[in-house]
Amino acid sequence: MSNPYEERLHRFMAEQQIQAEHLSFQESCHSVAEAARAVNAAADDLVKNICVVDAEGNLIVAIVKGEDRVSLERVGQVLGIAPPRLATAQEILDKSGYPCGGTPSFGYPATFLIDPRVFEKEVVYTGGGSETALMKVAPRELQRANNGRIETIRK
Repeated sequence: MSNPYEERLHRFMAEQQIQAEHLSFQESCHSVAEAARAVNAAADDLVKNICVVDAEGNLIVAIVKGEDRVSLERVGQVLGIAPPRLATAQEILDKSGYPCGGTPSFGYPATFLIDPRVFEKEVVYTGGGSETALMKVAPRELQRANNGRIETIRK
């Protein structure tokens, strides 16, 4: 593994003893459809990490199932703030240390919100640190890794 993003994620997983499987591919896993094809799974088996920022520029990661969309209004409501805005690709890289399209569900400082539907599956696939990698992880382990709050944040 020569990808520095994936190497950083591996170090975090080892330090925190996170039980997850890292999967690398030749093809892009940026979109839910691409990721589902790569692992031969349904969109239903994937979660996406929607990175948003609040008025102060703090990173908030809204984790929803692959077919769901995030409600910025609900994110604002559960945090008691004005609705945040979507982060730019540069902000995602600067604040998480990972590129847009490969941002993992844990491993960097942020406020993590996890929609309850994520817990419908025993195992989910999420960003693996680069656009060609995924993590296979149990939702409860994902929550343990990011200390996320379970909140209804989907549209």
